[in-house]
Amino acid sequence: MVQRIELFPLSSVLFPGGHLNLRIFEPRYLDLIQRCLKTGEPFGVVALTAGGEARQRGEGEAFVQESFETLGTLAHVDHCERPQPGLLQVRCTGGQRFSLSRSECLAHGLWVGEGRLLPDDAAVPVPPDLLRVSRNLQLLLSQFEQAVAAEDLPLQPPYHWDDCGWLANRWCEILPLPQLEKQRLLALDNPLLRLELVSDQLDRGLRQP
Repeated sequence: MVQRIELFPLSSVLFPGGHLNLRIFEPRYLDLIQRCLKTGEPFGVVALTAGGEARQRGEGEAFVQESFETLGTLAHVDHCERPQPGLLQVRCTGGQRFSLSRSECLAHGLWVGEGRLLPDDAAVPVPPDLLRVSRNLQLLLSQFEQAVAAEDLPLQPPYHWDDCGWLANRWCEILPLPQLEKQRLLALDNPLLRLELVSDQLDRGLRQP
């Protein structure tokens, strides 16, 4: 079923189950978050391919055109603070992926699109030959826990160490991969394949001098 999705283009890729912190000051996004808080509806995060996260003026009075990927992830607002007038600090969690069929920019700069929600990853247990990928992430988390506060950890519970999709997504968030590579991994419908490609990235990194 096609549905209307209000969009928030970012210079990053949000994965299902991931956590996203935003500092919002542009009127178009202040209004968006206020609506989400009132209705409980999510908004859509899409990765920018041109333009910036904040509106930029080009030559004359025209704004620089933004463009973005057509596959993104819904973001659900979990927490919102107002440290000062005109500023919101928001914490969100990634939900379902979606695919846009069209999008348009409204007069005040907010992008809206029409698209369909994509199925959640199937629950696929981590196979024996990839269990090391799970163990390594658990080890990495234990190291983070010694260095930062619980609320600042890059991984937040609930943990699903034996689920291919969840495990792959968390590694995708942590690894310093190019945005295009993260977008390619997000677009994969097969969670086992996504985890295998993440494992290849990890092995490649270990082999580098």
